[in-house]
Amino acid sequence: MESDNVELLRLGRRIQTERKLLGLTQGSFAKDCGLNRTHFGGIERGERNLTFLILCKICNRLRCDVARVTQGIPRLSYIRDTKPR
Repeated sequence: MESDNVELLRLGRRIQTERKLLGLTQGSFAKDCGLNRTHFGGIERGERNLTFLILCKICNRLRCDVARVTQGIPRLSYIRDTKPR
């Protein structure tokens, strides 16, 4: 569970960085994505888990694909060995 929070925080910071690079405020960006500003703020702070559809809306507004903001998430060290024993 702890790694989930770390990964959400990493994703949120990447989204925030990309948004700021475009010179957009949190409020206007959230509105453009059809989200409440406080909900979107929680996403950027890594406090909210988001659906794939919301991630797609965010990436569309950022003018990037999902792979760009999720590259390296989760870190390989967090992935458990799923091979049968």
